[in-house]
Amino acid sequence: MGENRPRRQAQERDGVIRKRIEFDAETWHALRLLAGDSMKSLQELAEEAFADLLKKHGRPVTLKQALKESLRRQPANDPRPRRK
Repeated sequence: MGENRPRRQAQERDGVIRKRIEFDAETWHALRLLAGDSMKSLQELAEEAFADLLKKHGRPVTLKQALKESLRRQPANDPRPRRK
């Protein structure tokens, strides 16, 4: 998949980052069919897929989630064990 081409940095403009990626023909065809069947754009499918991937690996997707997770790492914010 493009091993001979130089790597390019992601392009950022207006708070949106653009990155070109390649798909093999079978994957591209399957994605276009899924987009049509689910009435979603390829962009929407990509956002859903990347959000799922980040969740799978325990990475926050939004800034709000990142801040919430950073607070959870502090033991002082964990609930105290109940006394019997």
